[in-house]
Order: sequence, then structure tokens, then C-alpha cells
Amino acid sequence: MTALESVAEAARRLSAARKAVVLTGAGVSTESGIPDFRSAQGLWSRYDPAEYATLSAFLLQPAKVWNMLAELETVLDARPNAGHTALARLETEGGIAGIVTQNVDGLHQAAGSSTVIEFHGHNRTFTCVRCRRRFERSAVRAMPSVPGTRMPRPDPCPEGHRERCLLKPDVVFFDEEIPAHAVAASAELIRGADLMVVMGTSCEVYPAADLPRQVRAGGGAIVEINLQPAADLHPDLLVQGRFAEVVPAIVDAWARLKA
Repeated sequence: MTALESVAEAARRLSAARKAVVLTGAGVSTESGIPDFRSAQGLWSRYDPAEYATLSAFLLQPAKVWNMLAELETVLDARPNAGHTALARLETEGGIAGIVTQNVDGLHQAAGSSTVIEFHGHNRTFTCVRCRRRFERSAVRAMPSVPGTRMPRPDPCPEGHRERCLLKPDVVFFDEEIPAHAVAASAELIRGADLMVVMGTSCEVYPAADLPRQVRAGGGAIVEINLQPAADLHPDLLVQGRFAEVVPAIVDAWARLKA
């Protein structure tokens, strides 16, 4: 099947679906300037996740982990690309029921998507691990740093806590459970779906990687859009190409079918 034929077939499957849902991963954001964490230039090439991306590591050496978090903050100033915009259009026009994303960058919402389940949390707010106060990202970025570190230095915790707040982004670290509300919302979104379109993810991180398998177990089909196919996904249709190029082409073809 040629590239044009696979795009047309993806559009046809979307048009025929009773309920289509989307699962996205880091690959949809690379064209917005955010490197895939697992790529040769990604964050994990410079920071060992076991040392920098677990809650236990954060609690043991928060200033060390904040060296990595501060770098992550800079890439999260990225903007949506054409693929994000096309997905938002697809939702608005009734082509998909919603998106489950493993990304924490908020680019789907920035592009206009409204039903977005952030499976691994997000970086728009931060929570004090001591008093549970929540802080907006803009407030955290305006805080002075602890001398000699990149860790923010907020005001002291409320009465009853002598120490200052210790802020952690509201993202899911590797040794944390997926938030119950995200698990429940994802289960509700994929219930009854007869098509899942998987984009920009190798489907290696569980439990998110189990979502396509749940759709298939319910009788649904899987369409994969990736530059490099996921090893164990075995989709019903593979569309190889760049997210920002392929998805707008599919949505345009879908719109023509629906016209």
C-alpha cells in the first residue's frame, strides 16, 4: 500500500467508525521541538530515569531532580504543530470522541482539543509534597531559586510546617501510580470504541500501552501512525510518516468523505 493509499484508508476507517478514539505519545510533540525522552537527543540520554524521574529520588535529592525538571520546563514552551491542530478539528467536527495522551506538554489543549485525558499528568501545576498546596506553573517560574540550585524557593508551608514547600510537578513519576481519575476517564472514553488511532508512541510504557489491546479485545480496530512502527502493536493499518504531515492529510480526506 502506498503512502497515499494508507492515508485514504485511514480516512475511510475514521469515516466508518461508530466511535473513534486517539492515543498519543511523545512522537506527536517532536515536531513542536520537544525531543522524545527516549531518543538519542532526549532527556533520558542525559538523565538516568532511575536517578531523576522517580518520586523516591525526588524526595531523597530534590535539588538534583530539579536540575532535570528545570530543563524540562524550557521545552514546554513549545507550540502545537499542524498535527495537533488537525486532531482538534477532527474532534470538533465529530470524527473522534477524544484523546488519551501520555504527554505532559498540554499541546493538544493548546491546539483546541477539549476531551483530552492526560494519562501521565501535566506540568501546568505543582504540588507541595508536604502540605499538598498547589501552585500554578507561572507562579513557580517566578519564584527565586534555592541558592546554588535550580529548585524554586517558595514561601513556607502553612501553619504546622516549619519547612518551606517542596514543589513537585503534577506529572507521574516512574514509581507513582497513574491517577485514578485518569484511569477511570480513559476506561470510559474507550468503552464501545470500534477504532483507536495510535500516534507517536511505541506502546512500551504500561498501563497506557494496554489501552489499544483493550480496544482490540472489545472488537475494535487499531490504526497506527508512526515514523517507526511499534514493535508489538500489530495494527490493522499502519500509516508511516510524520505526525504534522500525515494527520492533516488524513483529516482533510476524512472531511471530503463526510461532505
